[in-house]
Amino acid sequence: MEIRKLSDLFSAVKNKKTRRLVVVNAVDEHSLQAVHQAISLDIVSGILTGNRDEIIRLCREINIDPEIFTIIHAEDEQEAALKAVKLVKEGRADIIMKGLINTDKYMRALLNKEYGLLPPKGVLSHVTVIENPNYHKLLIVSDVAVIPYPSLEQKIVMVNYLIDTARSLGIEHPKVALIAASEQVLLNLVSCTDAAAIAAMNREGSFLGAVVAGPMGLDVAVDKESAEIKRIDSPVAGDADCLLFPNIDAGNVFYKTNTKLCNSGQAAIVVGAKVPAVLSSRGDSMQIKLNSIALASILCN
Repeated sequence: MEIRKLSDLFSAVKNKKTRRLVVVNAVDEHSLQAVHQAISLDIVSGILTGNRDEIIRLCREINIDPEIFTIIHAEDEQEAALKAVKLVKEGRADIIMKGLINTDKYMRALLNKEYGLLPPKGVLSHVTVIENPNYHKLLIVSDVAVIPYPSLEQKIVMVNYLIDTARSLGIEHPKVALIAASEQVLLNLVSCTDAAAIAAMNREGSFLGAVVAGPMGLDVAVDKESAEIKRIDSPVAGDADCLLFPNIDAGNVFYKTNTKLCNSGQAAIVVGAKVPAVLSSRGDSMQIKLNSIALASILCN
């Protein structure tokens, strides 16, 4: 089925087996509430790492029975992270999720040399699915949280992650816009020159079944009228499924503008690891975290 809105994620996971989710340092209310809800929907079973007494106290404060979780005690967030990635490494968890832990520490745990989850020569990247009420379909965007200034080689990998995610959501022929400040190939803007190089790869058939176009301004990517005014003739213009941002500055501002000013819904994960890794902001709502768990379940092998 094609997933046209975030609520469709929950219809899609009904036909999938229950996954084993481990939450890193699960001592925050939103994460506990999201996992509790995901368990009640039979999407996952829940393993929590962190201070056992604190987790139980929080559960009781928000009227959740702590007995529904498997709780693995950890003295601090670093120990909680290492215990969580070890569970994944040993095949005892299918999804890993960030709880109350700094993103840098979470990512370092995923990359840990002994228990890390990155395949050889792999690239970790953040993918967000956004439901903006002012756009006619879901937007799949990258990278708003992990890679600050991706190289051309990393951008090529990220484009493939966007295409793979879109196909997992039932989009047969994804349209990817390579976002830059201008549609012109301005030699002093890396965003423009990298986009032009990737678009050339598309013309050579490197992204079979997808259309990848750029450089392209955000207005052109999501608004047909802007594309017509600027005389941009591309099937991606005004109808993009996926947006590749040139750097974390642009991507993060776009994400938070959608979250805080546009009443948008989101689901957010890290891809490229051995299992999907839920990574939403500490300030994100319970619903965003729940959406992210459902998305991770769909992307599980």
